Amino acid sequence: MYFAKRYQGLVRCMVLACSVSALLAYSAGNLDTLQTSFVQRWGAAAQPKFDNWRKLINGLMDSSDAERMKRINGFFNQQIQFGEDIVIWGQLDYWATPIETLGRSAGDCEDFAIAKYFSLLQVGVQPDKLRLIYVRAKTGTTDATQAHMVLAYYPTPDAEPLIMDNLIGEIRPASRRPDLVPVFSFNSTGVFAGVAGGGVAAGGPGRLSRWEDLLRRAKAEGFE
Repeated sequence: MYFAKRYQGLVRCMVLACSVSALLAYSAGNLDTLQTSFVQRWGAAAQPKFDNWRKLINGLMDSSDAERMKRINGFFNQQIQFGEDIVIWGQLDYWATPIETLGRSAGDCEDFAIAKYFSLLQVGVQPDKLRLIYVRAKTGTTDATQAHMVLAYYPTPDAEPLIMDNLIGEIRPASRRPDLVPVFSFNSTGVFAGVAGGGVAAGGPGRLSRWEDLLRRAKAEGFE
């Protein structure tokens, strides 16, 4: 059984607060405004990074969701170098906006998932089809796990989700990702919390204050 059904709590929406709900309504942004924000922060020399993303977005506006996922997942996995927040931002845990991730050309798993999420919204994917999911990811051949984030796409509310990940480039159904154990997920409508025992403590809903902060910064950049 695919992992979205291992914990029934993952399909019970827990909206944290009215202030969070209002912030979570962000979706697409104005590309000209986003470009201005990018150049102001990262300089004209970095503009080709934004131009590549903008060309991708414009080219996917009339595409199928399958093509949008494939192209956007591949773009960030190829263009962004994985790195730790302490090295990239000088902080132990920092959730970067897509503009910041493009500017640095680097990010951790959360930044990959967030950049893909915003980009898919930008090209017209419905918000209720997407969830950012915190998981415990098995590493190597041992039972050791580490905190990780992926982006899931649900063709229909009860369908098996497709997983976009920076660790594995291929977009796979959740049933083909036995290395991932879900903890909680969230999207533009709220938070979906499981009962995964100790896993919740490693990254529970309380961390959504970082999501609030991210959305405020994304709005200031031009995401609406």
